[in-house]
Order: sequence, then structure tokens, then C-alpha cells
Amino acid sequence: MIRKILYFFIMALLGTTLFLIINSYLPFGQYNLTSVAKYYVEKGVKDLGSINIVTSIVTLYRGFDTLGEVTVLFLALTGLSFLLAGLKRVETHKPNPTLVMETGGRYLFPLIILFGAYIFIHGHLTPGGGFPGGVIIATAFLMLFITQRMTKINKISLSLIESAAGISYVFIGILGLVFVKSFLGNFLKTGKPGYLLSAGIIPLIYITIGIKVGSEMTSLLKGLKEGEDD
Repeated sequence: MIRKILYFFIMALLGTTLFLIINSYLPFGQYNLTSVAKYYVEKGVKDLGSINIVTSIVTLYRGFDTLGEVTVLFLALTGLSFLLAGLKRVETHKPNPTLVMETGGRYLFPLIILFGAYIFIHGHLTPGGGFPGGVIIATAFLMLFITQRMTKINKISLSLIESAAGISYVFIGILGLVFVKSFLGNFLKTGKPGYLLSAGIIPLIYITIGIKVGSEMTSLLKGLKEGEDD
């Protein structure tokens, strides 16, 4: 007990010291922007029409980085598939979901899907975007795997949806190259900031990312649950 209390005080002391050092370097509420960051903050809304500056940076200003992140997620899924291939499945006794779990999961599933879609469709207006929206959608399928006795999802359909979303993302980037001479360049009108139909191609990019991430994560969860039964 004394050892735990000592550990707690040591961690509290280290945390307080670190906070004071950081606060002395850059007091809370103040910021010291570089020339690039200053441009993002001052010109982001005017250039792209997105009131979420983070969205502008992630999808267009550094769109190649986001494209790389999507690729990394795909490679991670591929690596997991290789690891699962050939593994023997050990049969274990699992308790069947109760009636409350089955009913609740069935009714909550479409609501969670809708919430995930809302997150990535409104990514240019509110905190969120394609990655969190896609993960929320995958969480809905995870709930189905846990709460439903017989849940079968076609792996080929998931692969087709994921591929279509990825190709659409790259195709939008190529259109930017054609129309504005820049890959992932904004070739649509930015509209009025604060409205759903604004920010040019950003909502389109987030829709493709949300669908791609959702299908990839669902495939990953399906592989973990069903193993070699696929």
C-alpha cells in the first residue's frame, strides 16, 4: 500500500513538473505560429471554405500525407490477413447473446451507421472526418458480431466497397490535377463557409475515406472473429 502511494506521488510530481516546464515555455492561451501554420489559420477558410481548419490541412494542404495514412491502414489489414492465414481455429464455448443484447444490437446498428456517416459528411463543419466516421461504422458491425447469433458479411462485397472508395479518392485527386494542375487540388466552388454544401471537394474526400476506413476495419474485425472460416 505504501509503495502504491509512493508511486502515485512520484507520478504526480513528474506530471506537475512537466506541466510547469511546458507552461513556462508557452503560456496557456498563447501561441507562436510558424509562417506555414499562420497561413493555414489566416487563409484556410478563405481558400477552401472549410470552417474546420484541421480538415483543410488534412485533406488538401497535406493531402498526400492523408493518402499515405489510408495506404498504411490498407497495408496493416493486409499484414493481419497474412498472419491469420493458416492458423488453426480453436473451438471454445461462448455464451449465446441474450434477448436484450440481440434486440438492442439490431435497433442500435442503423443508428450507429447513421452517426458515423454524419461524422464524415460534416467533417468540414465540425470536429470529425473520414477516419473517426469510418471507425464508428466499423464499431456498428463489431456490435453485430457480438450481439447477433448469426451474422454473415460477404467478404467480397467488403473488398469491392473498399476498392471503389480508394479508387474514388485517387480519381478525385486526378481530377484536381486535370482542372487546377494540382493533385488533390480543389476544382469545385468552395460555397459559403458554415453550410453543408461548401468546402469544395473536402466533403467528397471525407466520404470516400469514411467508406474506405469503415470497410477496411470491418474486414479486419471479421477476420479476427471468423478466422479461417472465410
